Order: sequence, then C-alpha cells, then structure tokens
Amino acid sequence: MWNNQLVKSIPLKGHDESVCAVDAVYQSDEPDLNLLIASAASDSTVRIWSRHGSEAKCIEILQFGNGFVMDVCLSFLPGSNVPILACGGDDCKIYLFIQQNGQFQKTLILPGHEDWIRGIEWAVCGEDLFLASCAQDCLIRIWKVCTKSKQLPETEDDSIRLKENVFTVKDTDTTYAVTLESVLAGHENWVYAVHWQPSFSRDGSMQQPMRILSASMDKTVIIWEPDKESGVWLEQVRVGEVGGNTLGFFDCQFSPDGSMIIAHAFHGALHLWKQTAVNKKEWTPEVVISGHFNSVEDVKWDPEGEFIISVGSDQTTRLFATWKRKQETEVTWHEIARPQVHGYDMRCLAMIGRFQFVSGADEKVLRVFRAPKNFIENFSNITGIPVEKLCSHQSSDLPEGATVPALGLSNKAVFEGDMAVQPAEDEETFNTISNQYPEIYFQPMILTEPPPEDHLLQNTLWPEIQKLYGHGYEIFCVACNNSNTVIASACKASKKEHAAIILWSTTSWKKLQSLPFHNLTVTQLAFSPNDKFLLAVSRDRNWSLWRKQDSSESGPVFSCCAYTDKNTAVHSRIIWSCDWTPDSKYFITGSRDKKVIIWGQCDLSVTTEGNMLDSIKPCSTILDAGDSVTAVGISRVLTPHGRYIVAVGLENGKIILYTWKQSGQEPTLTDWTTCVEMDNSQSHALAVKRLCWRHHAGRAGHNDLNSSEWLQLASCGADHCVKIFNVNRFAL
Repeated sequence: MWNNQLVKSIPLKGHDESVCAVDAVYQSDEPDLNLLIASAASDSTVRIWSRHGSEAKCIEILQFGNGFVMDVCLSFLPGSNVPILACGGDDCKIYLFIQQNGQFQKTLILPGHEDWIRGIEWAVCGEDLFLASCAQDCLIRIWKVCTKSKQLPETEDDSIRLKENVFTVKDTDTTYAVTLESVLAGHENWVYAVHWQPSFSRDGSMQQPMRILSASMDKTVIIWEPDKESGVWLEQVRVGEVGGNTLGFFDCQFSPDGSMIIAHAFHGALHLWKQTAVNKKEWTPEVVISGHFNSVEDVKWDPEGEFIISVGSDQTTRLFATWKRKQETEVTWHEIARPQVHGYDMRCLAMIGRFQFVSGADEKVLRVFRAPKNFIENFSNITGIPVEKLCSHQSSDLPEGATVPALGLSNKAVFEGDMAVQPAEDEETFNTISNQYPEIYFQPMILTEPPPEDHLLQNTLWPEIQKLYGHGYEIFCVACNNSNTVIASACKASKKEHAAIILWSTTSWKKLQSLPFHNLTVTQLAFSPNDKFLLAVSRDRNWSLWRKQDSSESGPVFSCCAYTDKNTAVHSRIIWSCDWTPDSKYFITGSRDKKVIIWGQCDLSVTTEGNMLDSIKPCSTILDAGDSVTAVGISRVLTPHGRYIVAVGLENGKIILYTWKQSGQEPTLTDWTTCVEMDNSQSHALAVKRLCWRHHAGRAGHNDLNSSEWLQLASCGADHCVKIFNVNRFAL
C-alpha cells in the first residue's frame, strides 16, 4: 500500500529456511524508484534485495556462519544517502554494515548485551541517528550515531567520557562516532521488542518527544521517555497483565500519533491500550479483535442463532457474538467470553440448548458447562437483547461466574455469597502448592462493550456442571439431538471396542448405551432434525445409521438399521464429515477421496419398521469437489425453488456452495448446481475443519426487514480462523 494505492506484490525467493525479520527503506520519495530490503532467516544469512519498479532481485548475501540474526533494521547515516544496516543476533553483538561502492561492508561491532538480541530499530532525531536494541538479558540499550565533528573536543582532565566507536565512510569522506547513550533496566524477563514512536522522518523533523515502547516476557509493556531537564531515560507508563495464564508479550507498536499502543501476547492475543484525554499517563484497555491462535477444530451456532462457540487446539473454548452499539446501525462480531481454558487441545463441542454445551478434548472425559448469571447480563448489554428474553428460568439460581482452582482443569462455580477474595500471602502459605500456583479469581463486571483480553482470561469462564467418563482414548467428536435429551460421543480408536459410540442422558448424565460397529475412529456424528436417526461416519471409510426405538419398545434406545461395508462402500478414503437435510429425508457424506454423496430412500422420516439396509443408497450423482473434502453442511432453509443448499469445505481451504434436488428415481447430472466458489481472500488458508449453518434465516444482530433473504454460514479452519459468511439465498 502506497498513498492509499495498492502496489503489486513481488515474491522474494532465495532463503533456504524460515524468514524471521524483514525491513525496508525507500531510497527516493517516489514509490516506483529503488526500494532497499533486508531480510534475515534461520539459514544464517541476511539477504539484501533491491526493487526497482516491478522488478526485484537479491543484490547481496551476508553470511553469519553458524549464528542466527534475530532482527534487522535499515536507515541512512546522518546527513547523507548512505544506507546503514544493523543486525542483532544470538552472539549478543550488534553488527553495523555500511553500503560503500555498491556493497554492504561490516564496519562496526557493538558489544554490551549479555544474551540474544531480540529487537533493534533506528530513529532519526534532528541531525542524529539513534539505535534502540533489546535482548534476553532484560535490558534495552540506546546508541547514538553522529558525525565526528559534532563531538566535544578531547580534554586532558579526568572527567568520565563515553567510549566512542569511530568509522569513516570513504564515499563521503565523513567520520562518524557511535556512543552508548543509555541503558534501560526495568523489565524482569526477556525483552522481545523495542520500537520508537513513529514520529521521526528522514529530514530530521520531529513532531513528538522521543519515546520508546518495549514488550517483555514479564507480561508488561513499557513506554520510556527522556527527562526534559536531565535527559535521563525514565519509565513513564507500564501496562500489561496481572496474573492470568499467559507468558508475556512478543511484540508491540505505537499508533502513528502515539495515543494508542498494541501488543501481541505469547498466546496469540492482541492487547490494545489508549491514552486518556484527562490524564496523559493513564492508559486504559480498549476493544480489540481476538481469536484462536491454533487450529480451530469445531464451531456451533446456538439454537437461537445469536452467537457461535468454537473450540481449538489452543486449548480454549471461545464465544463470539455481535456488538450492537447504541444509536448506531453498525454491527460487528467480537469475542465476548472464553468459557473454557483447558490443559488439553480441544477437539469438538455440541450445544445443549441455548446456554449449555458439552466439549471434548485430548483427554478421555467430556465436560458440560452452563452459562453463569454475569455472562447472561453482559451478553444482554452487548447484543441489545433483553435479559427477560434470554432467561426462561430463574436466573437467581445461577452462579455469578466461575474460577479455576489451583492446578485444576475444572471450572468451579462462584456464587454471590462466596466471591473469591485472594488470601494474604505469608511465608508459611507461600510454600504450599496451591499458593505457588494460585487460582484465577473471578470478579464480576458489568460490560456494555466486548471485554478486553485480561478480562476474557479471568472473568468469563463458565462453571463446569458435569464430567462424563467412559471413553478409553482422546475424545474426537460429539453431538446432541435437537430435543436436547441425548448426547452421542466417540473417541480416537484403532480397534472396534474403542470405536464404539456412547449415548448419554442430559437429565441424569448417565450412560444410556454403547453402539459398537466401526473399526476405526468415528470422525463425526449427526442426529437427524426429527431426532429419529443418528448418523456416524468413520476413518474406516464407512457410515452407519442408527434408528431410535419407540418408548414402548424394550431393548436398546438406538439400533443399527443401515450401513456400508467393504462390499457396498462408495467412498475409498476416510469419511471426514456428514450432515442431514432439514426434512430428515437425506444425509450427506464428504470424504478424503474428493467425493460428496447424498444418501437416502424415498422418505427416511416416515420409515419406522422393516429392514432399511438395502433401501439406503446414493440419491445424487457423485460430486467431485476437486480436493479432499473435510467438512460439509446443509442449510435448514431451502432456496426459493425448493433446492437444498450445501456447503463443502476442502483441505486446501476452499469453501464451495452448491444446491441439490433429487431429479427423479435415478440420479442425473443435473441434480447438483455450483453456485459460489469462495475466492482466496474469503477462503481459509489451510483445511476447513467444520461448517455450520445458522438454524434460522436472517443475520445475527440485525433486525432485517427482509430477514428471509439472508442466511449465515460459520466455518473454522486449521489456519486459526473462524469466519461468518452472509449468503443471499435468493441469489443461489
């Protein structure tokens, strides 16, 4: 982007290993003229690139032997157009390279840091050039580069003088001196990033006072500024996390005017702070985008379609909803709660009614959670939905929130009468395990806007109300029927006895039945909308269909009524996903073999007796999706022409929308219609993990006059993203 105009991107290929740092400077005020780029990678090289117009090439490679350069930064020597490159790496030294005779030559080495250098950045101030560096020794160093003629003449007295590192540029015959200006000690752990406030320009003009922002693994971000009278650099502002389960900050940045700062935390979260208008030294947390920082494995809409819940390999369960600002029509999606922060990677979840869900992780236990009172109140404030509409039961019986006991994985309910108060710390209690690893204490807050990251971490947990034991290996998939009475779950398996599906009652939370059939892991489960059937698909390339028995019948709750085996299977690879049509007549399967198939008979929903084994067969032509199919979903709302709307997610990240309608007794080539194929800007960058349609027409958070026009599709992927698409069904 240059002057709000998109500039064509040019890939720079040459490094053999991952690139860890890039910096660039324009050698002219015109964007089409020379751009000088420096890149550092774990192949122990720094490459210098030159871009002129639409062409770019590597003009030089700087070798660092067995060392690694962690950061690079380019600038120009004071009063000249001579580029200077600073490199900081794992040998605790800063290397300065000056471009002379068209090549970068190692000119100076600046020692001082005692551990790996993590960040360096140049800044121009007046006629001088400053370099800030930070390292794992918890220190920040500021270096000053200026012409030798500006230095004070040497005296013969015994006064203390900073050591000068002097070098001469042959091209300009100018001598420069580098001195250590200051050492900033305030962080208590590795300093990962240091940045100047972006108010310095190449011509030396300065609109703001000199300020530095630093981010550390000690969970704090500090603003440093020199004292106006003494010139000594002092800590002016410190913000960050108190408690929580994060491991500090990786990077930080000023906003262009210096009124806001943003930091990137170890666990993937962004933190934003804004300077208050009244007190310039007071900074308050602000609303910022958030999301998973590892693969998102499952996503579900609540039955009313007002929020979505997702689980991921980052060991969290996150709840996203719309924020409806007062007196504004704009509606945006934000994370408003983090109901579960776990010790295992999350794999699946299912909604049990509106404010209750069950989740499965890389442990053998299913956990059930229910929304606390504080969440429902804040959900009402943020979305604009009245509390009376949200609570059909007595909210006074609900706990206020939840807390995590020391070294525990279960969210413990916190009621109004026993609000957690952190005990006073003394030497005797500190030596106990529970005090060395204190629990996260819940403090209720009234919110009218999405909570900041520190509040999400500590005060938005949901109480755990039940654990379900019975599986022998890691939980892989879970589903709940539409009447919210039965849960079905399955775990990873390599043998038939472990691949059995377990049914649970949501009233007694007891095991109802075990359904053995598959030989390998069941990858997805789906109840039919009328709750008469349970569908399972598996790694063994087969599906099984289970029919619910009438309450008057004795025997099992569900019995197998149809399946495929090695003789009747159509799929030749793992079946990853399945779903039902809204009328319960047909079901769909999607497989790694790139095939999507819709199965059924005349009408599954009215068949209550007899053997269905031979009557279930493909009702559609075999759809070749072009890549491994990892997710499928069928909308509960049809097109105006009565066609089913099918979303297909692929391993390459693409999402394709089709419509389908049975065209007769035998499948024909006209039954599938391709409607939309998401382009790269809308698709996922990695495999689509799950697709889930909103149950009702309309858009969450909108009071659409023509709500029947819009549908919403939620997707999640291995690229850490959760996406929500608006789909105009009249255009399909």
